[in-house]
Amino acid sequence: MDSLWDDKQAARVLEREGQLGLRVYSSRLLGQNPDLVLHGGGNTSLKGETRNVFGETSETLFVKGSGWDLKTIEAAGFPAVSMDYLVRLGTLESLSDAQMMSELRLALLDPKAPTPSVEAILHALIPLRFVDHTHTDAVVTLSNSVGGAERLAQLYGDEVLILPYVMPGFVLAKQVAEATRGVDWSSLRGIVLLHHGLFTFAEDAKTSYNAMIELVTKAEDLIRELGAELPVEPSEPMPVSNVPSIEREQLARLRKAAGEVFGAPIVQRLNTSALARGFAARADAAELIASGPLTPDHTIHTKPFGAAFAETPLEGLEEFAGDYRQYVAQYAQPHHRCLDAMPRFGVWLQRGTLSFAASVKRLGVVDDIVTHTLQAMLTGEALGGWRALSRAELFEVEYWELEQAKLNSAPASADPARELEGKVALVTGAGSGIGRATAERLLTAGAAVIALDKEQDGLAQFQGQPAALALCCDITQTQEVEAALDTAVARFGGLDILVSNAGLFPPSQTLESLDDANWDASLAVNLSAPMRLLRACTPLLRQGFDPAVVMIASKNVPAPGPGAAAYSAAKAAVTQLSRVAALELGEHGIRVNTLHPDAVYDTALWSDDILATRAAAYGLSVEAYKTKNVLRAEVSSADVAEAVFLLAGSRLAKTTGAQLPVDGGNDRVI
Repeated sequence: MDSLWDDKQAARVLEREGQLGLRVYSSRLLGQNPDLVLHGGGNTSLKGETRNVFGETSETLFVKGSGWDLKTIEAAGFPAVSMDYLVRLGTLESLSDAQMMSELRLALLDPKAPTPSVEAILHALIPLRFVDHTHTDAVVTLSNSVGGAERLAQLYGDEVLILPYVMPGFVLAKQVAEATRGVDWSSLRGIVLLHHGLFTFAEDAKTSYNAMIELVTKAEDLIRELGAELPVEPSEPMPVSNVPSIEREQLARLRKAAGEVFGAPIVQRLNTSALARGFAARADAAELIASGPLTPDHTIHTKPFGAAFAETPLEGLEEFAGDYRQYVAQYAQPHHRCLDAMPRFGVWLQRGTLSFAASVKRLGVVDDIVTHTLQAMLTGEALGGWRALSRAELFEVEYWELEQAKLNSAPASADPARELEGKVALVTGAGSGIGRATAERLLTAGAAVIALDKEQDGLAQFQGQPAALALCCDITQTQEVEAALDTAVARFGGLDILVSNAGLFPPSQTLESLDDANWDASLAVNLSAPMRLLRACTPLLRQGFDPAVVMIASKNVPAPGPGAAAYSAAKAAVTQLSRVAALELGEHGIRVNTLHPDAVYDTALWSDDILATRAAAYGLSVEAYKTKNVLRAEVSSADVAEAVFLLAGSRLAKTTGAQLPVDGGNDRVI
């Protein structure tokens, strides 16, 4: 493991921001390495002094606050806590979790600061200025293998204390205090907590950081020497060519069933990286996936074990739910309430791995943890056998009140601004205009969005957004649509919302001058392509959560104008298609509604020159032309997107077969 420490940068930070700035600097170095810290794991601290309003100084512990991530932590993420109070807490014989958290709040020197880490007492008891704690993959993998404790003891000798696993918090602080009673701290470089992680400490930030890197490197080198190293690959969706449509529908059914177990819409991901495929091909994959996590802290995101899915994935879901409920019944106390029985990850035998979560953000967390867990499991097996904590110990962590407090257990729908959390939407023509505004609106509402557009350049704005899957796709080409759906289902699991927006406005021609090419092109893009898209999406929508289809038609349907026969006829036909679809799909709970926008001038169809020409033809200024409707209001793409959101969400859950104008009021329509 390479050290990221930069002496010049550290010196600048120290000069500008002092020791606390240096604490932030080295914490971020640790946090940006996923082999050390994943998604909020680990904690760091600094011992210093603070001065109160009376001018009095007191010894202070600046420790990572709950909810902060070492990768992005700032000075505000290190609440100041009274050292004297923490040390006195450490002398108590016992302290419940709830009491400990109350006392940590009382020990804060700023009542508005975040709650200190549950390891604050332990950090205070270690008598060195800088303390670093990570959940290093290499060290924990060794400790989770047969003979791991002995290997670690031999590897590190007297410079590292090896301690058996105990619950974090007060119990761990007492364990370390007892084990180090009378110890010469200057002779120690670290403490290994089996199945948990590694502590290092020193009087200066660089020495503590370097000790972490060097001790982890020793563990990595040992794994390599024992011939157990495996390459870690990033999680990637299944290649399009390897997702037959029959599996596409299987995945959608699995997502729907998993969401029903969870109690809300969810997103699901299929991973077929080389690591995932290799794991899924093992004869013992089903046994390994159920054997326990890399560290017990991961259970809050992944549950304590995964599911195994065979040819019929739904059976694997049912088996997991039964196993999970039995596990809870075996270890639960009367005060425990059984959490949902949906797996957070699993292996689809011979194919890859699957992840499940309430949102795309949480899905990314699960994906990362699973990738590291698979690597660790395979390494542990190569070292002689993977041996995680027992299910009894894992239950204690999963149902630990302090761990549960880290997650918002309320359904995503409780937040009106994110009412589409867990849902998956597909938007055509998403590269510009109404399509772009619609995709952005649905993303804001929490949906995962598959953004399709014929032009690659228009999709650039979606790059880097985890909840957006931008695909270049000509919707008139059936093979491209099928491939896009395969990719979409592999990435997000299914489909709940379809917005058919992509369209073509051919040049104005009277019927007498209308040529076949313009007529055929309009029908192909504005009618045939939406029909084929709807046909292809229907099997997925049947497995959707409150599924909805929104067709973007035109004011030209209720109020056509001369010179637009090709466009008006196609849009009228697609409106009729929507009405038939509403009748046919209603029994499956699929709502189908149509929007008729007009005079939406912030789209690619309307250049400044065209606007000026049309305004002049009416004898109006451009501004007057843009507001020549009943409300005298300009209509934007965002206005249409808001109407799409309204029809796609739950607010009009009993509306189908409707046609809604978004035009500011057109006297010909009214």
